[in-house]
Amino acid sequence: MNASAGPPQRIVSLLPSATEILFALGLGERIVGVTHECDFPPQARTKPQLTASSLPAAASSAEIDRHVRASVHAGSSLYALDAALLEHLAPDLIVTQELCAVCAVSYEIVARAAKRLHGDPRIISLEPSSLEDVFANIRALGELTGTEREALALVAALQSRLDALRAYVANRPHPRALILEWTDPPMSGGHWTSDIVACAGGDAVLANPGADSVVLRWADIAAADPDAIIVAPCGYDLAATIRAVTGLQDSDSWRTLRAVQAYRSYAVDGNAYLNRPGPRLVDTAELFASAFFGEGYGAALTDPEALRRV
Repeated sequence: MNASAGPPQRIVSLLPSATEILFALGLGERIVGVTHECDFPPQARTKPQLTASSLPAAASSAEIDRHVRASVHAGSSLYALDAALLEHLAPDLIVTQELCAVCAVSYEIVARAAKRLHGDPRIISLEPSSLEDVFANIRALGELTGTEREALALVAALQSRLDALRAYVANRPHPRALILEWTDPPMSGGHWTSDIVACAGGDAVLANPGADSVVLRWADIAAADPDAIIVAPCGYDLAATIRAVTGLQDSDSWRTLRAVQAYRSYAVDGNAYLNRPGPRLVDTAELFASAFFGEGYGAALTDPEALRRV
C-alpha cells in the first residue's frame, strides 16, 4: 500500500476483535469484508463473510478439543478463507493475527491469499498479550486508518471506566478467582485475563498471564481452592457456556469445589466478553467485579443476561 495514497478505504477484518475496534473508530463504511464470527456490532453481520469453520457443529467441549488438537497436530487450519471473494473485494488493508491458530484464520493462509491481490494491500497482524497491548492495538489501528483522534478518545474513555472500577473495588478483599476458558479439559485463562481479574478487584489463580491458556488438573484446581469461579469458554455464547457447566455438574471434581458449594460460580459469554481483545474487555472487568462482590456494576446493569450464577 502506497503511503502517499492516504488512509485505507477498503478494509478487510479477519478478527472479530478488530472488527469491533474498527466500528468503534467509526470505520464501518470502510469495512468491506469480515469473518463468519464477526457479529458485533450488529452492523458487522451485513458485511461479506470471508471465512468458514471446520469445527463440528453441536460437538461437546471434549469433542471440539480433540478436533482442535488433531488439526493443529496435522498442520491443518480450523478455518477456510475465501480467496476468490478476497480478490473481488480488493482491500487495501487486511487486519489479521498470528497469536492463536485456534481463534482465527492463520496469518500464513492470509499472506498466501494476499499475494493474488492487485494493489499490494497492507497486512497488519495484531498480537495482544495484555490489556495494555489491546489499547496499543486500538491506537495503532487509529494511526493506520487516519482516525488517531477517535482512537485516543476511545482509549481514554475505556481507561476512565477502568479507573472508576478500580476505585469501586479498592478497599474490598481480593477474591482468588479461577477463570476457565474451557471445561473439558479444564483450561485456565491466559494473555489479558489476569489483567481483567486484577481490574475487577480479584487475584487470578492458576493463570498464565501474557501467554496461552494452559490445561489444568482437577486436583490442582481443588488444591488452589478459589473463592470464585468464572466459566467463559472460548467461542461459546452464554447458552453454550451454561450447557458446558451442566456437563460438569455430575462430576465430584466440580461439585466439591468450595466456590461451587458457596454458589460463587458463574457463567459468562466468553465469545463476546473475554476471548476478543477489544473494547468490550472493559465490560468484562465490570462483569467480573459484579460476580466477585455480588453487586450489579457497569455492564452487569446494562446487560443483566451477560452473567449467570451456575
